[in-house]
Amino acid sequence: MASVETAAEHERILREIESTDTNCIGPTLRSVYDGQEHGLFMEKLDVRIRNHDREIEKMCNHHFQGFVDSITELLKVRGEAQKLKSQVTETNGRLQDDGKELMGSMEELQKCRVQQRNIASTIDKLSHCLPVLEMYSRLQEQMRAKRYYPALRTLELLEHTCLPRAGQYRFCSIMAENIPMLRTQIRDTAMTQLRDFLESIRKHSDKIGETAIRQHRAYNGAIVCCHMPIEEEEGGGGGRCVPGAQDLVDFSPVYRCLHIYTVLGLRDVFENYYRKQRRKQARLVLQPHSNMHETLEGYRRYFNQIVGFFVVEDHVLHTTQGLVNRAYVEELWELALSKLIAALRTHSSYCDNPDLVLDLKNLIVLFADTLQGYGFPVSQLFDMLLEMREQYGEILLKRWNVLDQDNFSPIPVSTEEEYKHYTAQFPLQDPELDKLPFPKKLPFSEFVPKVYCQLKEFIYACLKYSEDLHLSSTEVDDMIRKSTNLLLTRTLSHCLQYAIKKKNVGLAELVQVIINTTHLEQSCHFLEEFISNITNVPPDSANATKLYGTSTFKDARHAAEAEIYTNLNAKIDQFLQLANYDWMAAAPGGGALEASDYLVDLIAFLKSTFSVFTNLPVSTSGKVAQTACMSACKHISTSLTELLLDPEVRQISIGALHQLNADVQECEGFARAGPVAGFQGDTLLLAFSDLRQLLELFTQWDWSAYLADYGKPSCKYLRVNPHTALNNVFPQFRKPDRDRQKLIDAILKQLLSPLPAGSAATLF
Repeated sequence: MASVETAAEHERILREIESTDTNCIGPTLRSVYDGQEHGLFMEKLDVRIRNHDREIEKMCNHHFQGFVDSITELLKVRGEAQKLKSQVTETNGRLQDDGKELMGSMEELQKCRVQQRNIASTIDKLSHCLPVLEMYSRLQEQMRAKRYYPALRTLELLEHTCLPRAGQYRFCSIMAENIPMLRTQIRDTAMTQLRDFLESIRKHSDKIGETAIRQHRAYNGAIVCCHMPIEEEEGGGGGRCVPGAQDLVDFSPVYRCLHIYTVLGLRDVFENYYRKQRRKQARLVLQPHSNMHETLEGYRRYFNQIVGFFVVEDHVLHTTQGLVNRAYVEELWELALSKLIAALRTHSSYCDNPDLVLDLKNLIVLFADTLQGYGFPVSQLFDMLLEMREQYGEILLKRWNVLDQDNFSPIPVSTEEEYKHYTAQFPLQDPELDKLPFPKKLPFSEFVPKVYCQLKEFIYACLKYSEDLHLSSTEVDDMIRKSTNLLLTRTLSHCLQYAIKKKNVGLAELVQVIINTTHLEQSCHFLEEFISNITNVPPDSANATKLYGTSTFKDARHAAEAEIYTNLNAKIDQFLQLANYDWMAAAPGGGALEASDYLVDLIAFLKSTFSVFTNLPVSTSGKVAQTACMSACKHISTSLTELLLDPEVRQISIGALHQLNADVQECEGFARAGPVAGFQGDTLLLAFSDLRQLLELFTQWDWSAYLADYGKPSCKYLRVNPHTALNNVFPQFRKPDRDRQKLIDAILKQLLSPLPAGSAATLF
């Protein structure tokens, strides 16, 4: 198939040679030599030439005469041709001579053209190489200037654009071989800078956090002061701009490393490395120092580090695309929140200083508000602060004590200034006391104004703790009232009970306690108003907790009253222990018997004691004094009766009964004198009526009247128990006093007759 096409092509060329002008035959012949079958073409050309020669021979034979004529004419022309040849030769010589200079110029022109072509080629090659060299030079300069991200971009452009255009040169090969090493160098350098950055922010996280907290505080202060005059803001220091946390940190290593790893296709590797390192740093930041609880500065440094850590993460979150995401930051925050709350609970439990707890609370609030401004949820921190509120109250309760240095004496005031000083501390409302001239005494001791002032200070402390906790006024009011109730019902109540029950407390001190608690009870409604004023919650609102102060002071007063009765009876017992009756004493003569010495001293003591009760408030003095006096008289009567009926007393003479009767008369004289106002008639004498009737029955031997009126309401000896007379008194009479035995036997029979059946066997 190919040979046929070649033959057809040769045939066409031959026809073209035959039909074409000789001036245009060159391109035709060039097409032959450009091909691969010029030998075959020459064969075909020879064949064609022979064919044409045969045709010429035929034609010549046909036109021979004409040929001869032509030769003849040609010979004629020969001479002319010789002349022409010589002329042409001569012209050619001259032309050659003249052309030598032209040929030299042409050669020079050719050389210039070759040089020009070489120069153009060189320029073209250089135009492709120079960008490579310039790009590589720029790359080196960027590497020296540590501009690694632009260097990486330059490297990409050099590798994918400039080097392919430059061609295969040795320096291009060297550059291409260095590109991976340069990439590795840039990656390693960027990672080194990132490590330096991570180490730097770890060391300076407390400074970053401190700045962020200061910025938050300044921002809040600016909101508060936004309506201040411009002159004040410019004149004071408050207008100074606090630099943002990001101004203290150069985040370019993070951005640079992120871009570099992104260009290198290693973004996932970089993200995983960054997050892993930051998690490690988070664990270090969240690990508190062992002595953090000792000072506020330890807590502040701890909080600053945490704030600094999350401020950096928040900035990275908002300035990078996907290096960290919201889920990652929230996961870190949940981890931090759990460890932070656990650490605070542990370390705050060691604290016993209320000022430190309050400062810590303010620090936590500032910490929480700062991070809340960055979008972190902090509700758990405020819940923990509510838990710490109970601890704060417990610490306040433990440090609360006002009874250690009280002298339990009314406060003397000698000037108007002193009087105003105490009335400013305690709401005393006593118009009669106001009218008295100076010097005068306040009814209560130093305990009362101290308690009232410390109650207010405690309330202020509770209020101060509740500030900035995002609580409503009702919640704050309820918190303060509950804490105050705890102080009243537990701490203050225990203090009062301890003061009342401690050893060596005197009746005067107990009376002063009653006076103090009475005034404090009266001041409770002022405390109610005080709490309502500082919380703006009306005291009569539906959900308002009532203070238990009234009941607390009332219980303490009752305890003091009971202690007065107990101590008074104990003192009476001390006097009664001095009693030394001669139960075998002879009957007295005609003179009157005197009361025993111990009883005289006891009556004198009681008189001086009950004079102390005049210091009690009018509403209290009557009840307490009357109860104490009645209790004392009953106790004396009971004790004397027990002395008379003591089983160890084997015999009692009539003389002993007369001496006991004289002592009872002394007691009745004391009762009749009215040591305490308020008793109606001879009410106080009733305390001795049982003993009085028993003694009269035996000393007057008025058994006929006793037996005649026994069981009647109008009986003179109604309070004499037949059991007592039969079992305890009769057996102790001495025999010389019972010489009228038959009469005594008759009385015994009559005493036994009113008793129930079978009781005689029990009595005897």
